[in-house]
Amino acid sequence: MEQKEELLIQKRFIDLSRLADRKNRITYSNFLNLNELNLFYQSKADIPTVYQLSGGYEFAERQMIAFIPDALSYADSIEFPIICLHFYPSHLKFADKLTHRDILGALMNLGIERSRIGDIRLKEKDYYIFCEESISDYLLENLCQIRHTMVEGERTNPDIEQLKQQFEILEGIVASKRIDNIVAFAVRKSRSQSVPLIRSQKVFVNDCVIQSNSYLCKAGDVISVRGYGKFIYVGDNGETKKGRMKVQLKKYK
Repeated sequence: MEQKEELLIQKRFIDLSRLADRKNRITYSNFLNLNELNLFYQSKADIPTVYQLSGGYEFAERQMIAFIPDALSYADSIEFPIICLHFYPSHLKFADKLTHRDILGALMNLGIERSRIGDIRLKEKDYYIFCEESISDYLLENLCQIRHTMVEGERTNPDIEQLKQQFEILEGIVASKRIDNIVAFAVRKSRSQSVPLIRSQKVFVNDCVIQSNSYLCKAGDVISVRGYGKFIYVGDNGETKKGRMKVQLKKYK
């Protein structure tokens, strides 16, 4: 992302926050990817309002920001304009095995901007799309085919069991809880191989890019490694006789 584009994105956050303050109403961003979320956190000092983030369900990667004026800041939770749509094959017998890319491509072919779509979750031959409420009816009416598979859609509750995040438990031994060691363990590489991932800004902790390999992971940190997946650092569980740390991660499935 070029510096000029980054500055425009940061300015947009500040403008939305000021608009919320001026109009005394909540304003919302579009869905943001990891790079954009990182830019938001860099801009926090210039944001005059409180804020909340949501992607429509727990552990969502792509998230929307609500900028909340003082008069409404007492609210514990904000209702985000996010809808979860459930699509499924019209004829299961003739349905292709679809991928995330297939579904995203079908959405782009409808002229939908990527920023208006949140996470896309696949469960066997059920496809769940989080989107802005304003485009939900359009998608239900027009998303009728994905590749060669005819599909039907409906609104659904994002809290349904099928959308609960599943994890794989990873347990191992590392030299320390520095981010380079934890990333190396998570992605099955050596520590020296993990350092270039950090230097090339492919590692995020709690949606913020990590640029130093000396960062010490804390229990609950959400670690995203571009091209390798997303993990939660659960914490350490004692030391070995040689002074190395026993750690546990949860990997998003």
